Amino acid sequence: MQKITPFLWFDNQAEEAVNLYVSLFNNSKILDVNRYGKDAPFPEGTLFTARFQLEGQECVATLQAAYNQEPEAA
Repeated sequence: MQKITPFLWFDNQAEEAVNLYVSLFNNSKILDVNRYGKDAPFPEGTLFTARFQLEGQECVATLQAAYNQEPEAA
């Protein structure tokens, strides 16, 4: 059983980074993706978090800005 899950924060392009990592390592895949919905502080469909495996090691990626961003004014 895996005891530590690396949590990667990105300022932007989290989805592109996850796709790159998965393409570079064997035995790697995206397990789960969560995206922003309507009325979120980022454009609808922007990656919020992704759970993925690299050589069987589970990792999580997210946008760092998601935790620092104030919602946009309507």
